[in-house]
Amino acid sequence: MKPFSESCVQNRQPIIDVLKPLLKDCKELLEIGSGTGQHAVYFAPELPHLSWQTSELSRHHPGIQLWLDEAALPNVRPPLTLDVLQADWPAILPDAVFSANTLHIMSPEMVEACILGVGGLLRPGGLFIVYGPFNYNGEYTSESNARFDQWLAGQNPESAIRDFEWVNELAEDAGMELKDDVAMPANNRILVWRKL
Repeated sequence: MKPFSESCVQNRQPIIDVLKPLLKDCKELLEIGSGTGQHAVYFAPELPHLSWQTSELSRHHPGIQLWLDEAALPNVRPPLTLDVLQADWPAILPDAVFSANTLHIMSPEMVEACILGVGGLLRPGGLFIVYGPFNYNGEYTSESNARFDQWLAGQNPESAIRDFEWVNELAEDAGMELKDDVAMPANNRILVWRKL
């Protein structure tokens, strides 16, 4: 049975509305943390000019593959094994990297490794696009985010909604500059960095 994420269904239209103009000139995209695979099969047909490379920890590959097999899309590639802490990242040169609802699941060490890895992978001028909740000036942007953060801590003490300022500093240290910060429904954001 295919894995299913309700949040993917709820957020996919607002996300693709932001992605389309950003990715109009991109040819190769790497998705970090493809999860169930639902975002790939929804977004790729809307972006037929680019190749969408899924990636995940290997235990999630069978579920992603079920979605990919059913959709049979010409521009989606089977998942690569990617653990952000691994020393050697896949030898690919994407001009965009997309990740949704991942940074608050990862430990701080993994967030640092992920952003450093993306900075090393992207072509100059390439985009790093991240969707999810963020805190600003050390504060929650909503009551629902505060409750969500408590829930995350109950699942894993290493998980937490990340401070925008910290994540942006990591991106700058990895050779990227902030291009956009877009408010999204349900107190989420899309952050966009460009590789210098």
